[in-house]
Amino acid sequence: MLEDEQLIIDRAKGGEAEAFGLLYDHYLPPIYRFVLFRVSHREEAEDITHQTFLKAWERIEQYESKGYPFGSWLYRIARNTIIDSHRRANPQVNIEEVTSYLAAEEQSQSDFLDMKIEWELLLTAMRELKEVEQEVLILRFVEDLTHQEAALIVGKSEGAVKLIQHRALKNLKGILKKMDSTNSP
Repeated sequence: MLEDEQLIIDRAKGGEAEAFGLLYDHYLPPIYRFVLFRVSHREEAEDITHQTFLKAWERIEQYESKGYPFGSWLYRIARNTIIDSHRRANPQVNIEEVTSYLAAEEQSQSDFLDMKIEWELLLTAMRELKEVEQEVLILRFVEDLTHQEAALIVGKSEGAVKLIQHRALKNLKGILKKMDSTNSP
């Protein structure tokens, strides 16, 4: 959470572009990462992220805290923008772009290749999960959000998110085990 976030939000609600810019700078990386995990290409992720922040700026007066961080509101906008985008097309996650985004510059080629293979297996397995299960896992384990924040974003109760997470992890484990036994000699 951004220091003095509520004051910055109030300034942004008053039309101060510089205040919204502070929110943008703070929330851009996690929102972009969330979107990139859900869509096919870096360009599409950039477009959806841009649309997310544009919609947030246009609707900033409508934002009410309700005890949740501003980021939860942005994730919800991003999620809805992704859903709108998916209605127009059925994209697949491009493993090259996700792994290159996550790769640290100092990693050796061997480490990068190992990480890329692991991410490819994980993302391939995740594609077999239900969409809401994918979203919950990304929000909880990639974005490190609480159950309560994830619940707000996906429009479910906190208990439902815990159950979805439990089932998703169980299903993911089974899928990975099946993939491992298929790939073993």
